[in-house]
Amino acid sequence: MLRPGTAVDAAAIDVATAPLPAAQVVDGTPATGDVALGELGDAELGVWVMTPGVATDIEVDEAFVVLSGRARIDIAAAAGGPVSLEVGPGSLVRLGAGMATTWTVTETLRKVYLAR
Repeated sequence: MLRPGTAVDAAAIDVATAPLPAAQVVDGTPATGDVALGELGDAELGVWVMTPGVATDIEVDEAFVVLSGRARIDIAAAAGGPVSLEVGPGSLVRLGAGMATTWTVTETLRKVYLAR
């Protein structure tokens, strides 16, 4: 838990991963995991990891910063796209609730997120 007046090394937090449900996997054997660090107002703050592969998702309202890894996030036309975002260390990304996305992770991706 990250409390006011404390700090944590988000790159060093141990995040256990598990395979994604087959219905979400497009290619490879991607796995994901997250560690919730606390809440800020009505939003959850945490660290999320995805290993290489391709998977689909329906997003929540979220902003995140990529700490490490690389990926392409394709946003479907019906969800405000079509848009392809190439992300890597330092990328700041904003996704909206209900966006249909496809994540193509080429290097294990680690992000710090704030999501509702």
